[in-house]
Amino acid sequence: MKGLGNFSNIANLMKQAQGMQKKLAELKDELEREEVSASSGGGMVTVSMNGKQKLISIKIDPTVVNPDDAAMLEDLILVAVNEAQDRIQELVKERMMSITGGIPIPPGLE
Repeated sequence: MKGLGNFSNIANLMKQAQGMQKKLAELKDELEREEVSASSGGGMVTVSMNGKQKLISIKIDPTVVNPDDAAMLEDLILVAVNEAQDRIQELVKERMMSITGGIPIPPGLE
């Protein structure tokens, strides 16, 4: 019967979707344990961030701490944090693509 064949296809799609949901949950757990670091100013400021884009640490070379030039230190921190976020986003994108077989998942659905 043709109708039962369609039901079988739907059941297979549901099974695949459930498998993908499980893999996505595992990926989220895995990413939480990942750590990415980024530096600016030739290593004067280094930040580390986890896969959930939570800042883990900031290391500042003492030679860059100048009370008369706080703006430069602020800029170095911003650059390092933004670079770390970009690296995490790229890591998440790569991992998501491996789970979905190359099909991008729209933002907010991952």
